[in-house]
Amino acid sequence: MSTEVAREQEYISMLYGRLDHLRALAADRLDTTLKGAEQGGTQGGTMQARGERDSRFTMYSDQIAQYNAVENGLCFGRLDFIDRADAKPLYVGRIGIHTYDTDDDIPLLMDWRAPAARPFYLATVASPDGVSRRRHIQTHRREVLGVEDEALDLDAAEVETHDNLTNENALLAAMNANRTGQMSDIVETIQIEQDRIIRSGHDGVLVVQGGPGTGKTAVALHRAAYLLYTHRAELAHRAVLIVGPSTTFLRYIGRVLPGLGESAVVLSTIGTLMPGITATATEAPAVAEIKGRPGMADVVRAAIRDREQVPDEPWEVPFDRDVLRFDSALVQPIRDRMRRSRMSHNQAHPIFVEEMVGALARQVADRIGADVLGGPNLLTEGDIGTFRDDVAFGQR
Repeated sequence: MSTEVAREQEYISMLYGRLDHLRALAADRLDTTLKGAEQGGTQGGTMQARGERDSRFTMYSDQIAQYNAVENGLCFGRLDFIDRADAKPLYVGRIGIHTYDTDDDIPLLMDWRAPAARPFYLATVASPDGVSRRRHIQTHRREVLGVEDEALDLDAAEVETHDNLTNENALLAAMNANRTGQMSDIVETIQIEQDRIIRSGHDGVLVVQGGPGTGKTAVALHRAAYLLYTHRAELAHRAVLIVGPSTTFLRYIGRVLPGLGESAVVLSTIGTLMPGITATATEAPAVAEIKGRPGMADVVRAAIRDREQVPDEPWEVPFDRDVLRFDSALVQPIRDRMRRSRMSHNQAHPIFVEEMVGALARQVADRIGADVLGGPNLLTEGDIGTFRDDVAFGQR
């Protein structure tokens, strides 16, 4: 066994060398980006160039954060396959790492969320899924402490003993580990039932139920990491938000997702969901129970709708040396269109404002004697856009 530990130590050390290389490369690129920003200044370059620079800054910063977060427990498993004696074993870890040569991109470490890594969690003696042996690799920082094997194919030539046939030492060790003030991930010991939940399709609301201490939160966090890996192109443009009951709870779970290779997640309590506002008031238990009822959603929705009012009297908007006016006849059709869109109030609000500014811009066009519909003083859409910008600027 000491020979196997030494063999795995050599491979793990190679992986950490690759990790160090990737981290240094990202740091160098981040430094180059920062120097470019300093030389160009905050207003330097075109808007597109500044946007690209900000994007690179975010990307390299996230990469460095990811590499730092997976420093401990980078690789925790290995799969050997049936009838593939000439094939290299598949190592499983927290992130994916590939060879240096991009022309021959060979995985050195398979991300635990990748489909190819799934047999590490699902393979059994009854259904080995092509796996002859599953190896658990115990590490502390960069040192291999031990290895434990599970023989899944009893007839495989390389398996000499069946002693570890039902080996669950990795799971037991995780369960018996000393507790700290931080939740630990379960990436090394995900069970079949948990894996099914984590990798469920991204097709709507998924409810995970269970008693206290059954691992609901851990599974939910691993599912968030899995969705970010599998649907990154879609979720990269949408925030992933985790809502917890208290700041204490968020501190408790705060290290799990970074340790799984994900840092682009926002954690918030219910009281801090609105940016810039922190809810501190408390309610009497009876009031809190009423406010927590599902029917309160209809009450709030009706209250918002009641406040989407049209003016009873015309409103005047100073603009340049003139005064623009809008009344219910102008506002109501725009409000009705927003309601028919089925968007929420907050989603529809900026569009409503844009529609209102457009209507006021057309008033400006009418005042100068231009015909937006045709005629000798025909205005182009560019002219209307200029008026719209002027009106919007005047209302800031």
